[in-house]
Amino acid sequence: MNQKISTGTVVAAVFRWIFLTFITVISVGPLCWIMMSSFKTNQEILSSAFSLPSTFNFKGYIDALNLSPIFQYFLNSVIIAFASTALSVMVVAMAAYIIARTKFHGSKFIILMLSSSLLIPTAALLMPIYIIMAQTGLYDTRLGLVVVYAALGLPTSFFILRSHFQSIPHEIEEAAYLDGCSFLHTFISIVLPMAKSGLATAGILQFLTSWNEFMFALILTKSNKVRTLPLAMTYFTSQFSFNYTAMFAALVLAILPSILIYVLMQEQITGSLVSGSVKG
Repeated sequence: MNQKISTGTVVAAVFRWIFLTFITVISVGPLCWIMMSSFKTNQEILSSAFSLPSTFNFKGYIDALNLSPIFQYFLNSVIIAFASTALSVMVVAMAAYIIARTKFHGSKFIILMLSSSLLIPTAALLMPIYIIMAQTGLYDTRLGLVVVYAALGLPTSFFILRSHFQSIPHEIEEAAYLDGCSFLHTFISIVLPMAKSGLATAGILQFLTSWNEFMFALILTKSNKVRTLPLAMTYFTSQFSFNYTAMFAALVLAILPSILIYVLMQEQITGSLVSGSVKG
């Protein structure tokens, strides 16, 4: 019996490691291949796509910067993504805390409206948002994209933060009020630090959404001064599709910031998942 249990355990462990290895390869493999190809020449890519580069050079990155205004697009993406993330998390945090802690007439209706907004296809919002941006003078501006991205991420951030605020014991806030803290001071100094994992999760999701968004950036902008990094990829898939080295270098520049943000904030995300599982 012990021999059977031991054999079954070994077989299960082998299959588990095979499965994890497969998931790792299909997840990390394409990224490693893109980064490796960005240091190759076109000839090396066409002759042997999966071989290591003979010499590591940055010609592809130089070509990517010269062939398109990718640096301007990169700067626009950084400004818009960080601004929309800060605006979304700041506004939603205050609203989510009020709804999580107080019961007032219309609170259930607000929750229902935010829940319903998750069911609306993004494509259905293109024309209404385009008309609003054109009439308000926010078309082809960074501010217009910041407002649109912050609004699109509002429902998701709201439910993440609301669940974290609900997990904070009421007694902590009551003790702060007894010590003479005001409502605003309690929220900023006590509640927000305790919900930092939820704030980090909502912020990362909002940042990644804003960084990778393509449709609204294409519809709501027309000049290189405003357009974001995902639009820069169109230069390499049309006019400069023959320069594979520059294309892969541009992809690395587009992907790398989101990976760095996730790596830096992974502890907060893990803490958020753990707190959610404990609550459940």
